[in-house]
Order: sequence, then C-alpha cells, then structure tokens
Amino acid sequence: MNSPHASRVTPHDLYLRCGRYTLPLKRPLIMGIINATPDSFSDGGEFFKLNQILTRAEALIAEGADILDIGGESTRPGAAPVPLDEERRRVLPALEKLAGGRVPVSIDTQKPELMREAIAAGASMVNDVNGFRATGAFEAVAASNAAICIMHMQGEPRSMQANPNYGDVTAEVRSYLMERVRAAEAAGIARERIAIDPGFGFGKTLAHNLALLRELGKFGGVGCAVLAGLSRKSMLGTITGRDPAARVHASVAAALLAVQQGAHIVRVHDVSATRDALAVWRAVSGD
Repeated sequence: MNSPHASRVTPHDLYLRCGRYTLPLKRPLIMGIINATPDSFSDGGEFFKLNQILTRAEALIAEGADILDIGGESTRPGAAPVPLDEERRRVLPALEKLAGGRVPVSIDTQKPELMREAIAAGASMVNDVNGFRATGAFEAVAASNAAICIMHMQGEPRSMQANPNYGDVTAEVRSYLMERVRAAEAAGIARERIAIDPGFGFGKTLAHNLALLRELGKFGGVGCAVLAGLSRKSMLGTITGRDPAARVHASVAAALLAVQQGAHIVRVHDVSATRDALAVWRAVSGD
C-alpha cells in the first residue's frame, strides 16, 4: 500500500458546499448513519421512531459526526421498494427537527419527490444510491444549494447481488460516476456541491469491492469529494466471519484504509471508534 501522503489526493482548498454549510476536505469527514427503517441489514428497527432518531442523532454528533445521513428505505440486497408516503412519514419529521443544527443533515433517498420535500424541510444534502437516474432527480436538487452524493450501483437492490459482472470494475465505476457528474453539472449543480461514491456492496462481489478499495485513489483529482461507505457490510462479514453488529473493528479498519486511499468522507455506523482511529492516523501522518 502507498504511504498516506502518497495516496491522499485532497487539495487543501477542496471543499463541499452543503446547503448553508461549507465543509473543508483537508481532513477526512465522518458521516453518521441513521436508518429510520424496520429492516436495514445492520440496525433495522433500532431508530425507527422519532424520539429514537433524535436521540441517535445527538449521540452521533457528540461522538464526532460531521454529517448525519437519514434514510427511510432499506437498500440492503434483496430489499423491496418503500412507497413514497411511508418513506416520507419515516424521515421528514426528523429532518424538520434536525435541520439547521450543528451539522448538515443528508437525506438518503432515490425519489425526486422526497428529495424536494426533504430540501424544503432543511436537508443540506441528498444521497442517492441510484445515481440520480430517476426522471427529475437532478432537477429536484439543482435550484437549491444542497449537495448531492452520486453513488454507483449495478442493477437495483432487489437483485443487484445475483450476478455482478465487470471487465475492469474500477474503470467502469469511475466512468459511470464521471458521466453522472457531467450530467449533474449540465443540470446546474456545481462540482463543489458534488460527492461521488463507488458503491461498495451495491452490485459487487468481494473481489470487486477489494479492487475498488485498493484503487480508490483513482476516483480523486476531479474536484469532487469522494465518499466511501463500507461500514458493517457483507464484504467485511465474508472476510471476518462476523455478524453485522460485530463488525465494528473491521469497519474501522476499512474506513481507515479508505481514507489512506483518498476518501474524503466515510459513511459509518460507529462514529466514535472511527473518529479515534482517524485521529491517530492524522497525528502520525502529520495532517
């Protein structure tokens, strides 16, 4: 593996414009996950009620989260779509309570209607596993000042792990993301508002995921933040043999490796442990 200094590609003036927040990217940022769902693979049902979501949000901020990401539709392999009204009911009340606080709040959704409503409720970012491919998705965000995260997914959640196939996974995922960045810019979304995510575990085998992690540096240098979401995912279970709740150590290791390879943002369940690991890494690397 390259040294941290060799693999980091972050210019010290790179930042993410995220609603009313400006997030400098000269240090790695931590996005804390809140799954407002009954069936997410790791913590489904734990933070399903409004008071649970708000308590979880405060805990993540106290642990060091720089961004909160709230989702009301599970995108685990095999997951079925959630109707708009139900997804709206799960997330909008929490967004309204959390918006304008100490950290920006991101909405994790594929639905343009909910994107617009979430931004109106105060969301500072929209995180779309579908890469804003739905009709009207870019337009739902463009007129605002919210950031977007464009993720790569081969297929769709219900069937994406059936038989993922690539010739060169890194080249193909990077090409897709660059095409979507150009489409976002054409829709009026400036590059300083865009993050890209290679989509670990979304239509990828273990070998594909490991190749993407090794070659994550190839996604840098384009003026966009690079986000990596590896926390508690099945690839870590395959490697360690552990269930999702017991993948904390593997998740922290994966987040640290992602940052060493150029990630600007890591999306995690275990904020405190990740923060401590990154603090040690920064002290050693001199960042």
